[in-house]
Amino acid sequence: MITRKRLTAGVCVLLATLAAGLGTALPAAADEPSSSASPKVELVLDVSGSMRARDIDGQSRISAAKQAFNDVLDAVPEEVQLGIRTLGADYPGDDRKTGCKDTKQLYPVGPLDRTEAKAAVATLAPTGWTPIGPALLGAADDLEGGDSTRRIVLITDGEDTCGPLDPCEVARDIAARGIHLVIDTLGLVPDAKIRQQLTCIAEATGGTYTAVQHTDELSGRVKQLVDRAAEPVVVPVATEGAGNCSEAPRLKAGLYTDRQEFGKHRWYRVDVLPGEELRASVSVAADRAVNNDYGVLLRAVTAHGREIVRGAESGTGRTDVISSGLRYPKAAQDDTDGDTKPAAETVCLQLSNSFSAPASVKNTPGMPVELTVDLVAAPDGTADAAAFGLGRGWWLLGVLVLTGLVAGLLTGWISRWRVAVWRTN
Repeated sequence: MITRKRLTAGVCVLLATLAAGLGTALPAAADEPSSSASPKVELVLDVSGSMRARDIDGQSRISAAKQAFNDVLDAVPEEVQLGIRTLGADYPGDDRKTGCKDTKQLYPVGPLDRTEAKAAVATLAPTGWTPIGPALLGAADDLEGGDSTRRIVLITDGEDTCGPLDPCEVARDIAARGIHLVIDTLGLVPDAKIRQQLTCIAEATGGTYTAVQHTDELSGRVKQLVDRAAEPVVVPVATEGAGNCSEAPRLKAGLYTDRQEFGKHRWYRVDVLPGEELRASVSVAADRAVNNDYGVLLRAVTAHGREIVRGAESGTGRTDVISSGLRYPKAAQDDTDGDTKPAAETVCLQLSNSFSAPASVKNTPGMPVELTVDLVAAPDGTADAAAFGLGRGWWLLGVLVLTGLVAGLLTGWISRWRVAVWRTN
């Protein structure tokens, strides 16, 4: 019995090693030229009554914000189109309905006139409510149009006071528009509830949250974010995956964004010519509270439904982004007729996830998805099984069957030998 247990354990180790070695998928990324359009940035400043508090370097919060704005306006890159929007700057009364509409564009998004923008900021005085959700919606409308990158920088000292319009849900809705708008948040008060709300707003759009308590920190961080908007970036293309391959959008090499609900499938199609290698990778962001234990699966499938290759990744606990990828090299064809163009193979990409969430968490809009597709020259002498249209899964199955057969024969032979020795003795 001891010999048999040891043999079985050895076989299990062998099978686990083979599965780990053959099941690895390689993620990849594609380089795309950046858009030449001028980037757009809107600074959204909280001018609610609480900004009168004097707790930033011995001066009021609004004074620190004005000083920081003057420093930022002096340093805005020429290529950036900048605007300013306020919230809580005009209505001093107690009517909630009116106070929650108190947001306006102080300076329009466009080429910057520094003198005019500074004069507009100098007139601000802390006044009313904190309608963060409506201000974000207004800023998103201010930045519409064109193909440039867009960034909102929100500076506030408190939570939104205009529920039930949750600013975190507003940020998710803005992200779901597919216009590649990033929201960065800066909190002037180190409060746990404020930090939680501002972090949620930022994460929903791929932005950042920063806590600042000094004037130089505020101006330095806003300058950094405005400069970041001017840096060359890849602008993702919004797409919408289908429920099956036949209706899926055809994608070329590039970077794409989509949304995926919990447990749902998304399908995309890519045409791969002989001699090309398809490289695809996907990242799914958990932009809301999710349960532990989840995973992402990306499969390459033929138009007839046969799996070619897959990539999978799983996680436990809190992980903001989980990614997976795959490669499919298609063997070149020997074409004797130079005038005949080789036919492309339609490869279906299926994205699946195993996320789940508490009942209190909304399922819509879906979680942010970033999909990268690249088509490069296939390796000349590839040994990848996917090049022959079989995929790693078929080879793994064959190896497991063969290993099981050999293990069975060895186990049977050892058992017969032990019985023979026992009878002899």
